Amino acid sequence: MAALAPDIITHIGSFPLTNTLISTLIVDSVILGGVYYLHKHIKKIPGYFQSIFEMVMDTFYDMTEGIAGKNAKQIFPWFMSFFLFILFANWIGLVPGIGTIGFHQVHDGHKEFIPLIRNLTSDLNATFGLALISLVATHTLAIRAVGFKDYMSRYFSINPILLFVGALEIVSEFTKVISLSFRLFGNIYAGEVVIHTINNLFAFILPIPFLLLEVIVGLVQALVFSMLTMVFMSVLMTPHHAGEHSNEHTK
Repeated sequence: MAALAPDIITHIGSFPLTNTLISTLIVDSVILGGVYYLHKHIKKIPGYFQSIFEMVMDTFYDMTEGIAGKNAKQIFPWFMSFFLFILFANWIGLVPGIGTIGFHQVHDGHKEFIPLIRNLTSDLNATFGLALISLVATHTLAIRAVGFKDYMSRYFSINPILLFVGALEIVSEFTKVISLSFRLFGNIYAGEVVIHTINNLFAFILPIPFLLLEVIVGLVQALVFSMLTMVFMSVLMTPHHAGEHSNEHTK
């Protein structure tokens, strides 16, 4: 069964280098390499790779604009960055043969295989870190969009009822972090356990449907995390009293 905690490959000084950290470096290299390639080979008449990339970007930007409206320009870079990073992080462990690269280690008298590369998002530390980045980015954009006074009025008021609602809003922000991190971690880790078990039982053919299922799960979970972040950003970047003003105009 796949271990819950990431495996430590070596130490750089006192800093532990884990197999999920190696995955992070590989994912970063793939994304930055792709961006660099596009930057150097971008053309007015796009080639095949550029055409696909532009089509994907246009589709996701239209989606962002449909939800976030005028704030789409600020939200889209975050939405797309989360989506691409998490997508490649979810898929890296599904590359054929990648899980066979590693070494054996004796632990408590038993010989264990330690893979050099493991899905980054099967590490709760990583998914919790991504959720915290999402939270900080969301509130930073909100303050820039509506101003500090309107932002604080969402949580604090001299009205006891609104103050209670604001306290619930603060609690909900912490639950968002827990929800985002555990949802992503749980789905990817569970898939990793299933594939590990199936591979131990059947070496050929039978694991293929499970791998294809995990490809879909990886895509869906990347989309869920990034879209939830987009929605949270859109909500907080809307002025807190916008609804009240619109009601007054209607009257």
